[in-house]
Amino acid sequence: MVSADAMVSADAMVSADAMVSADAMVSADAMVSADAMVSADAMHTDPDYSAAYVVIETDAEDGIKGCGITFTLGKGTEVDWSRKGRGAPGDSGRPKRGVGLVGQAGGKACLEVTCGHEKQMLAQGYPAYTTSCAWLGYSDDTLKQLCAQALKDGWTRFKVKVGADLQDDMRRCQIIRDMIGPEKTLSLFLQMMDANQRWDVPEAVEWMSKLAKFKPLWIEEPTSPDDILGHATISKALVPLGIGIATGEQCHNRVIFKQLLQAKALQFLQIDSCRLGSVNENLSVLLMAKKFEIPVCPHAGGVGLCELVQHLIIFDYISVSASLENRVCEYVDHLHEHFKYPVMIQRASYMPPKDPGYSTEMKEESVKKHQYPDGEVWKKLLPAQEN
Repeated sequence: MVSADAMVSADAMVSADAMVSADAMVSADAMVSADAMVSADAMHTDPDYSAAYVVIETDAEDGIKGCGITFTLGKGTEVDWSRKGRGAPGDSGRPKRGVGLVGQAGGKACLEVTCGHEKQMLAQGYPAYTTSCAWLGYSDDTLKQLCAQALKDGWTRFKVKVGADLQDDMRRCQIIRDMIGPEKTLSLFLQMMDANQRWDVPEAVEWMSKLAKFKPLWIEEPTSPDDILGHATISKALVPLGIGIATGEQCHNRVIFKQLLQAKALQFLQIDSCRLGSVNENLSVLLMAKKFEIPVCPHAGGVGLCELVQHLIIFDYISVSASLENRVCEYVDHLHEHFKYPVMIQRASYMPPKDPGYSTEMKEESVKKHQYPDGEVWKKLLPAQEN
């Protein structure tokens, strides 16, 4: 039996904000590159990768535990932690449940718990795209350098952050398109765009009409994630231009997804493995996407999102959709080194995890090093902030 108090470990909270003084925490912000432009977009110009790390343990003395994370891109983490990391619908938090317990109890990865190994996934993996090359704020030289390296590493699908300045977007998209080539199919070289909710509806249509010449597969989050009818209007205007609408990373329950699907407001559905509370809520959305014949292309990145979502996309392919057509999953190359079972990418594809659990467990040394306020990182940061 797990008591309410035991469900939130007092030893593990992750936050990058020195103003928070609740029990113990770990700075995920300090784990990210010192370059402030890493992960910057039109909405989050100075991202704060804070996270509350929660451990669920029982009195069974078998060593099994469930690990989970909740985080925002700012001070919303303080709100989440004050509510014991549960991130109620409507909060800015991304609640993650300690579902690692389920897989650990049987000694299997989530994939094996649900459906067993699948030869195609084990051999080829699940196709991915990279967002790491074209964060908003990167210089042109940095963008070119990162894109060239990604191409060398086998990446063929790239997402570009847009939405802050049209002329800047035009220049950056041209650079990417020139480097990856003119084709626009999932099997060749592909470009996607992400506005991170920056525009209103008319602005989104006008802006993307001008960016259409770069042949993006989709525009992601063109307007407020709560504006279902707005997305439908944008979709109606842009689909004839060959541009799909991708959204869902901010949707906090299956009802919002149901309405997006019913309104024909999206062509690519983007679940977020911790915005939706629990595996079950995610699975309900996968089933609805199957019913409406809309491909699922999950959002990932952040703190551990890639580690979690790999289980969901492979389950979707094997047990729900049985298709890889128009399907691809986001990948961002940072913070994986802090997880005990980091995601594995080969040939620009997610390889199925084979370790027990939901891949949420962080390394003890990383938690200890970034623990607030006594961790090594914070002992250096706090005096610097005071000065």
